[in-house]
Order: sequence, then structure tokens, then C-alpha cells
Amino acid sequence: MMSDWPLLSLVIFLPLVGVLFILATRGSDPAQVAANCRWQALVTSGVVFLISLLIWQQFDPTTADFQMVERYEWIPGSASAYHVGVDGISMWFVLLSTLLTPICILASWEAIQVRAKEYMIAFLVLETLMVGMFCALDILVFYVFFEGVLIPMFLIIGVWGGARRVYAAFKFFLYTLLGSVLMMIAILAMYWQAGTTDIPTLMAFKFAPGLQTWLWLAFFASFAVKVPMWPVHTWLPDAHVEAPTAGSVILAGVLLKMGGYGFLRFSIPMFPEASDAFAPLVYTLSVVAVIYTSLVALVQEDMKKLIAYSSVAHMGFVTIGMFTMTTQGVEGSIFQMLSHGIVSAALFLCVGVIYDRLHTREITAYGGLANNMPRYALVFMVFMMASVGLPGTSGFVGELLILTGAFKVNTWLAALTATGMILGAAYMLYLYRRVIFGVLDKDSVKAMLDLSPREIAVFAPLIVLVFWMGIYPSSFIDMMSVSVDNLITNYKVALGEAGTAVAVR
Repeated sequence: MMSDWPLLSLVIFLPLVGVLFILATRGSDPAQVAANCRWQALVTSGVVFLISLLIWQQFDPTTADFQMVERYEWIPGSASAYHVGVDGISMWFVLLSTLLTPICILASWEAIQVRAKEYMIAFLVLETLMVGMFCALDILVFYVFFEGVLIPMFLIIGVWGGARRVYAAFKFFLYTLLGSVLMMIAILAMYWQAGTTDIPTLMAFKFAPGLQTWLWLAFFASFAVKVPMWPVHTWLPDAHVEAPTAGSVILAGVLLKMGGYGFLRFSIPMFPEASDAFAPLVYTLSVVAVIYTSLVALVQEDMKKLIAYSSVAHMGFVTIGMFTMTTQGVEGSIFQMLSHGIVSAALFLCVGVIYDRLHTREITAYGGLANNMPRYALVFMVFMMASVGLPGTSGFVGELLILTGAFKVNTWLAALTATGMILGAAYMLYLYRRVIFGVLDKDSVKAMLDLSPREIAVFAPLIVLVFWMGIYPSSFIDMMSVSVDNLITNYKVALGEAGTAVAVR
């Protein structure tokens, strides 16, 4: 019976089986070895994605309990164990991770010629760590996967990145590691207080209000950098600019969601009083991020840097939505994270397509691509419109829900957040006009070829998802709604028991 399989462990660790096969690949022809490694990585990640669809197929959306749970003790009688499971929130991020990995490998097919074997190994190890992090139900297991992600990503940027790759890799590593040290101290404090590292148990444990404040700040230091929130966002543009295309895809598509997921899994349910007290701080930082980074994006001349700053602005929407603790706000923030994971990944792939042909990301180097690359112009337009939030695309649904949730909390909060949609339209349309339209007068641009069948295969599933999420959002929201309602109910009960005055939302 399929239901008896350790499905989550299979999805988490199967990429490592692919790593073993790649490590065993030998040959006298380096080009043939690299080709074999690419195929092994693609087949492995493709099989993992197909198996991960069984998680979606077997998931019961009528319960808020964790499902497909596996628990094995590291040491008999110890407080910590290998404990994994998914609910309506984490399930979607598992699927996002398993979808983007084969797409990244396919996108890197021709772009990565140096050390292709090691590159494929890095991506499969990264997949294991990403999926493991979203499935973890033990806080120490979560921490191992959460921090482990840094290692392959550091190598992907530092080895296969651009001219300033070492600087960008170390900046990425040090920024994210610093906050995580504080989180480790907080985890130890929680263990001493609650006597367990089991996440479901910790979610039900009532920490003292004074301790909640310090624990919340320690977790915030780690998650805010990962989101990234203003002003600890400065590592992101450097990391994106220097990372190879597939590195940027995973960075924007999955790694930025780790911070938002952390808030939903730890900060809000475990420290409800502190979350309520610090919500105005989160709103303030998020609004500044939405407006400031959108204005910075308007003046960028590097396409990757522009999209990187747009990611900070979009994640500002996400943090506003989840801390409203309204049904629309939280569901909108999760939906927006999924949408952003697909749309921003696709935008970086769009940049990668023309970078592979002309080897520059400067906007001024292009112009008139609609004339000789019509298929590319159409694909780019779809994702640009989704980023702007055009009705019928995935970007519209998340932003609308977040603004509805923000409006229930504070009218000014909703109004200031909405400026991000206006500015987002400005910088994305400005980028599109300069790259796609205009006069085709550069010989180097005239020689550029339209999308190849491989590149069409990369974009096709992402286009389908953008319209599926935009036209039929309930197929996604229904799967998460019970878990979200349970999160909000427990949050308000905890505040009520603490005697905190909570406005009726």
C-alpha cells in the first residue's frame, strides 16, 4: 500500500541516492561524464517531484493535524527525534521545492560547463535540505536542515557565480549565519523550559510573556534576514547578481520563503503575545521595504538587481499579511509566497535566457527583442504581468487577500502597502519596455535566437501554474484553509487567556 510508505523520508532523501550515482560516474571523456551527470540529476529530481505529488494526492484538507508523520528516536528516551510531517501550510512549500529543482537543472543544461558534476551534486543536496526543512517536526532537525541549506548555496554562488562571487557568497553566508546563532540560543532556552524539542508540543506550550519577547526577537533575527526584511536585505541583490541563473531561481523561489515559513511555524504560534506586541514593528519595517526597495528598483540598470529588489518588496507584502492574523491576510501571505516562488523564479530564468546569448545583464544593452524573439517576449510578458498583479494571474490573488487583511487591521497600513502595487507596475513595465520594445538597432541583439525547445519546456509548467493559481485559486487555498484557521484560533485563544485586548478581526 502506497499509504504505508515513509513518503516524506523518501522525498527528502531520494536526491541523495542520485548524488551517489553521480559520484560513481566515471569516464575518460569529461564532456560525456558531464552529460551523464546532468541526466542523472534531471531524472532523480524528476522522480522526486512525481513522488512528491503523492503527498498532495493523499493529503486530507479537512484536518489541521500534521499528516504522513514519521518519528524515529535518535537515542532511546531522548527528548529529540527524527520527526517529520506536513500540514496545509508546509505541504505547498515541499511541492514548490521539488518542482523548481528539476527546472533549475534543465535551465543549467548548457550554461554550466565547468565542474558540472559537482554542480548537479550541490543542487540535489540542496533539494534534500530544503524539503527536510519544510517537513521537520523537531526543532533541532529543523535547525540542521535550515542551516544546512547555506552550504550548497554558498558553493553554488561562490564557485559558479560572477566576477564578485566570493564576496557575494561570504556576505550571504555571514548575514544568514549571524541571525541563526541567536536562534540556536533560543532553541536551547526553549528546550530547558519545555523539556522537549518536538514542534507540535512546543506550539501548545505556554511560554512566560517575558521569555516570549526574547525568544521572538532571537527567531526574528534569523527569519528577518532570510525573508529578507529591510534593513537586513542588502545581501540579497549581491547574491542574486553574482549567482548563476539556477542559483537565483532557488534563492528567490524557495530560500526567501524559509523566513516566512519560520514566522508561521514558530514565531506566531509559539510566541503569540510577543507576536501581537511586535506586529507594529513588523508592519513598519515591511511598509518601508515595500516602498523603499520599489523606488530603488526603479533606478536599476542591472536586470537581476531590479528583480532582486522587487523580491524584497513582494516579501514585504507577505510579512504584513501574516502578522495581520486575519484569515485573508495569512492565506494571502502563503499564497503570495507560492506565487512569488514561481513568478520570481521565472523572471530570473527570463534574464538567464538572454544573458546566455549576450553575456550581459545591463538593460541598455538590449532593445527591440519583440522583433527577433517573439516567443520570448510573450513568455516574459506573462511573468511580468503576474509580478505586477494582473487579474487572472497568481500575483493578483495573493496581493488582494493581503490588502483585504491589512484593511481590516488599519486603513493606513492597507493604503501604504497598496503603493507597492503601483510602484511595482512602474518598474516592471519600464524594464519590459526598454528590453522588449524599441528599435532593433544593435547587431549583437539582432543575432540572438528565440527560445529553444529546452527553454520552452522550462517555462511551460510555470506559465500553467501562474494561470491556474490566478483563475482557480481555491484549489490551493482550500488545502491550507483549515490549518490557517487553526493557527489563528489558537493565536487568539492564547491572547485571550493572557488577558491581552485583541481587536475583533
